Amino acid sequence: MTTPTIPLFLDCDTGVDDALALAYLLDVPHVDLVGIGTVSGNIDSTTAAVNTSALLGMVGRSVPVAVGAHDPLGGAYGGGAPHVHGVNGVGGVDLPAGVAAADDPAAELLVRLARSHAAAAAAGAGAAGTRKLDVLAIGPLTNLAVALELEPRLPELIGTLTIMGGAVWEPGNVSATAEANIHNDAEAARRVLTAGFDLVLVPLDVTRQHRFDDADGDRFIAAGDPLRVALGTMLHRYIDFYETVDHVRRAPLHDPLAAAIAAGEVAPTVRETPLDVVTDGAEHGRTVPVEQGPAVRVVVAADAAAADVIRNRILALDAVPA
Repeated sequence: MTTPTIPLFLDCDTGVDDALALAYLLDVPHVDLVGIGTVSGNIDSTTAAVNTSALLGMVGRSVPVAVGAHDPLGGAYGGGAPHVHGVNGVGGVDLPAGVAAADDPAAELLVRLARSHAAAAAAGAGAAGTRKLDVLAIGPLTNLAVALELEPRLPELIGTLTIMGGAVWEPGNVSATAEANIHNDAEAARRVLTAGFDLVLVPLDVTRQHRFDDADGDRFIAAGDPLRVALGTMLHRYIDFYETVDHVRRAPLHDPLAAAIAAGEVAPTVRETPLDVVTDGAEHGRTVPVEQGPAVRVVVAADAAAADVIRNRILALDAVPA
């Protein structure tokens, strides 16, 4: 049985794990990556677009890449995470120049694609190749919140929204209670998580359970092509940071795991609960289960073979040879 094609919009802040997630998605045959938006998080949104375009160019793929919000709602961009992702977002690895970014800002590109796919799905009435757009957000949710302002019907227009973010029943990573993507624009996260999307949240609760180690970096480098050499090199540097935090040379698969769940290749175990986000005070950015509101499918566990699935896709990806 043929797996139905998933038209997918990726919203990202291209750091190291975003790069791994993108490489994974590019090898999934039933994922049609129709657009990418960038947002400030690991790195500023303009550099994230440069990184994304460079990675696409290294596999000869052309996907519209739209620069999105530089600053969070009601605040200013805090400068990223160079201690984690390097000063350029990709572990200090030099990437070749990529293709030009899309003309539309990220939120506008998302709305346009959501409308067109929803219209095609309605007209096709379930015919093959006609389905709503799915969205995978692996950075702060500023672009999604702006898109909601532009198109309040967005939760109806798209299929599933998968978000990497939050720490629901486990500790955070930028504070005791908050995860970086949600913390970096808590107001945007609050708007998105309570808007009524068909929403799957992939939080630290599960992403910390699945990791790559130095052997994975070595495997990518041994492939010999420029893309995987770059991925392996940046992975080693990413692991350098996680060794200072976890005291083992293994890095969590935050964004790649969310990508594999969005692609349907890794089965999640979910716990449904409405969520709210703390937007001020000491617990700024905390994702809090509440009694009322739209239910969110919070992933609490995933297929034990998730790292194998992601690794094998990255190793199988057709790349431009050196």
